[in-house]
Amino acid sequence: MFRHVVLLRFTPESSAEERAGVGDALRTLPSHIPEIRAYSVGEDVGETDGNYNLAVVADFDDAAGYVVYRDHDVHQRIIRDLIRPILASRAAVQTRASLDNT
Repeated sequence: MFRHVVLLRFTPESSAEERAGVGDALRTLPSHIPEIRAYSVGEDVGETDGNYNLAVVADFDDAAGYVVYRDHDVHQRIIRDLIRPILASRAAVQTRASLDNT
């Protein structure tokens, strides 16, 4: 399995509605991209100062499935129209993962 993890930090000027809109839009991606095997989007609960605002964990059968997701037009539109205008920073990693966490 191939796992993609991304953390987004939004600008202080971004509104709660803009931030929620990013999460809502990202949650639609599994309905557009059948290569996604598992998908989780979560907003930070605010317990620790300095955390990123949003996390995405996406699982695929292989790197080719990830590339389909990465380059998919709906995903790219969300990045362009909703994320980039309020993005302060981003961190990401892709890993090989097993279903049993070993």
